[in-house]
Amino acid sequence: MTPRVRIKWSELSDAKVGVWGLGVEGRANLRKLTALGNTAVLVEDDDSRVTASKDPPVLFGREGFDALLQCEVVVKSPGISRYRPEVAELQAGGVKVVGGLGLWLEEAPLDRVACITGTKGKSTTTAVAGYLLERMNYRCMVGGNIGIPPWDPAAGDSFDYWIVETSSFQATDITVSPAVVAVTTLHPDHIDWHGDTDSYFNDKLSACTQPGPHVTVANAQSSLVVERRELLGERVRWVDPGLTGSSARDERWIDNLMLRGEAGRANALIAQAVLQELGVQDAYDVEALARASVGFQPLRSRQESLGTVEGVEFVDDSLATNVISAIAALDAFDDRRIAVILGGYDRGIDYRPLADRICERTLPTFVVTLPDNGTRIGSEIEAVAEDRVQVVNEGDLACAVRAAFEWSRPGGVVLLSPAAPSFGAFRDYRERSEAFREAMRACEDRDRIERG
Repeated sequence: MTPRVRIKWSELSDAKVGVWGLGVEGRANLRKLTALGNTAVLVEDDDSRVTASKDPPVLFGREGFDALLQCEVVVKSPGISRYRPEVAELQAGGVKVVGGLGLWLEEAPLDRVACITGTKGKSTTTAVAGYLLERMNYRCMVGGNIGIPPWDPAAGDSFDYWIVETSSFQATDITVSPAVVAVTTLHPDHIDWHGDTDSYFNDKLSACTQPGPHVTVANAQSSLVVERRELLGERVRWVDPGLTGSSARDERWIDNLMLRGEAGRANALIAQAVLQELGVQDAYDVEALARASVGFQPLRSRQESLGTVEGVEFVDDSLATNVISAIAALDAFDDRRIAVILGGYDRGIDYRPLADRICERTLPTFVVTLPDNGTRIGSEIEAVAEDRVQVVNEGDLACAVRAAFEWSRPGGVVLLSPAAPSFGAFRDYRERSEAFREAMRACEDRDRIERG
């Protein structure tokens, strides 16, 4: 991977800067540079992100890359892998390649910032921590990989705390560590971006070991996190969700959050530890936590119940883009018959752990798979299950939902927990969620017609 460069946003006002990528973060980068008075060169790989009537001139292809070679600094979007040969070529030509989060952290009030990362659970943990702070009457900015990037001028800057969800893509841009880094879980993911599993783990945890005094809050129940203790920094606070001893009164604040399963409890306890390490005294007070946790709404598309049709519950877990997320969803419904819909964009990850978990279930499980990697997932499951689990492959989500619904009647669960991103068939997980809702409505309509 190309070396990290320490630069601040404030140092870019007079530099020749290129913005590479115009997704959510890329547009925040553009707004930040505009606020600094910098007219940046805009380069994009995907022309579908560009609206000709609204955007400044954008360059593509070789013309765009040649323009980046003429810049002093290139601020790239997280989706652009640091392992791409073009990044190495830019740096060989003397261009400094940086990311927005690293630029922001260089001049952020680090003692009041927490970066929350992990393969699964980082979005929920970030949302819980931010919600508790706001209900405790602190001004809190929740952003990063979720919501608005903290350096976006639209976010403002008058906050007591910043809780920043940090992806493995963004972690490779970090050049200093904030007061708190939290690691929720680890499991192989994003192999196409990082190149291999070890690089993914090293990159993901690199936020823990950059310069600056800090503590890493880590999940003691994630074996892959525990095995990589040397990558977590000098000071680690372990959170073990499996430890008992708390009374029902002590943990009613967790019940208020309405998070499903043991994974939800772990996310809540990690969020609490993050606030404690930031020096928030109310985070030690169960009565204050009970008051603050009231009204929390779990994230959409994260084990979200959409209602029932003919006694069948539909659950949207479109945010589950990896194996560990799908396993957590299965665990949350371990006492129900489940028809689970799996598959999407193939990132080359190992689906054997998911196959093993499905085959460990004692209640009936029906698996419906989708392109592009559905047949590969199905083969993994069939190799382990032999004849104990029925697997069918469907060509699109609407057909998959219909098949899952027919099997689940009455009283079962149709669970969309793909264990893969949505790229190709859908623009993002949100569009996939909406297609799932549409398919559920089609089941309602058909059921209504059948009943006359």
